[in-house]
Amino acid sequence: MCGTCGCGQGEKRVEDPRVHQAHDHPHGVVGLHAGSMEGDHDHLHKNAAGQIHSHPDGPAGAYEHADHGHSHEHGRAHWHEHSHTHPDSTTHSHSHSHEHVHEHASSHQHTPGDDAAAGKARLLSVERDILARNDAIAAENRRALQAAKTLAFNLVSSPGSGKTALLVETLKQIGDKYPLAVIEGDQETTADADRIRVTGVPAIQINTGKGCHLDADLVRTAMARLGTPANGILFIENVGNLVCPAGFDLGEAHKVVIVSVTEGEDKPLKYSGMFAASALMIVTKTDLLPHLDFDVDRLIENARRINPAIGVLKLSARSGEGMERWIHWLETARALRLATD
Repeated sequence: MCGTCGCGQGEKRVEDPRVHQAHDHPHGVVGLHAGSMEGDHDHLHKNAAGQIHSHPDGPAGAYEHADHGHSHEHGRAHWHEHSHTHPDSTTHSHSHSHEHVHEHASSHQHTPGDDAAAGKARLLSVERDILARNDAIAAENRRALQAAKTLAFNLVSSPGSGKTALLVETLKQIGDKYPLAVIEGDQETTADADRIRVTGVPAIQINTGKGCHLDADLVRTAMARLGTPANGILFIENVGNLVCPAGFDLGEAHKVVIVSVTEGEDKPLKYSGMFAASALMIVTKTDLLPHLDFDVDRLIENARRINPAIGVLKLSARSGEGMERWIHWLETARALRLATD
């Protein structure tokens, strides 16, 4: 479960090079072709008593178990044990502890507010645990990238901003200059990774199922399977979403937020967390400005109200206008990485 919005992760899949035809690229990493995918599963199960429990490696789907055998040892507290069998013949046993509350002469008052406060405290605890684990893995990713002198960018935006179009054009312009690789994040399909691979740059697809963002663990798996472009650049194209990706560090050097001129100038104010976390804002599809009622200066003003230090670039991947400034920004950032690591 996402600690930011509570979305379900569904079935997460990272492409597996073992089921692809591999070949060498001049970019210094192994290339992949589209093929079958290997799944990592996290399934929720409910027993007859309504108790929810998960099995990280269980069979696909969710099962409701109506019949369980129970043995009870009574006292002030008791344990009961139950088991169930999945369609793949795997049997799981679970033990639970239950505290009994007995009536006493003195009465105890209980209000709905107590339950709400306890539920909020549990939710905050879960969120802290999720983010702490993610941050620890992100730190591992960052150390691995620094050791390889690889500069990683986390590209974030709402759906339809033109992230993939910008990335494809970027790879065409710098693909023969130094090692490159791409991690693509989407809920379903390999469409974007397929578009990237046409440029000759190796890419790997992560499908998040019902999840609305990439996390550091998924990126770690993808890096292990794809390979790291030593002395080069790793682009991570996140799932289209301006909320949850803001809170999940992947180990990248910078977040780059992308906003198209077909969106509203108030995006930075509505999704302030993302703009606060980003080093650069790219305004895309500027070739459409003559046909739109869009105030770029207001967008930039709103972004800098949230993050005074944010850089801003305006460009069109379709017409090529402004692309040279984006390429210069990338190459400057890469040179700084090589000089400081």
